[in-house]
Amino acid sequence: MSALAVEHPPLSGDDWDSAVGLWKGTGAPKGCKVEIIEGIVTVAPPPVNDHNLIADLVQQRLYSVIPEGWGVFQTLNVAVPSRSGLYIPDLVVVPREAVPRGESFTPADVAEIVVEITSRSNAVHDRVAKLNGYATAGIPLYLLIDPHATGSPTIHLYGEPGDGAYRVLWAGKFGEAVPIPAPFDLALDTFSFPRP
Repeated sequence: MSALAVEHPPLSGDDWDSAVGLWKGTGAPKGCKVEIIEGIVTVAPPPVNDHNLIADLVQQRLYSVIPEGWGVFQTLNVAVPSRSGLYIPDLVVVPREAVPRGESFTPADVAEIVVEITSRSNAVHDRVAKLNGYATAGIPLYLLIDPHATGSPTIHLYGEPGDGAYRVLWAGKFGEAVPIPAPFDLALDTFSFPRP
């Protein structure tokens, strides 16, 4: 099963530079997440505590399996210019040497996995725009933790990116173990994830 790829023309070089300039100059309140999603600068409020608790649990597990020299980042700006995107994933694993020093953002294609935890206010971005953006960038794995899914909280692990789309590698609900493949080889227990 593949995720639907939505066609979106990338911003031209000048438009991309303008969007990044606007992004840098946004005077958003402290703690807000400012991103460029499909060419539009967006501002989201700080996440609720349940969101942060889930991020912490996942981050701890990732740190237990990543190689020396890799980092698990919570506020790393990840650029996908071909999708007119500059995202701040809830978590992203990147070799530390691949993070450009003194720069505002990191090319998305150096990431090994990205993790997004949906918030009520912007869940559609994580489910559609970022799904397509991360696939287009060729990020090997995308873990979407969706406490706000219709019915009950869900988790999707996407992988094998190609032609701007991912394959669904695993789908389940909170309480199940997510099998995250190599290079992580991790069964991520989600039993203790807070539910909304």
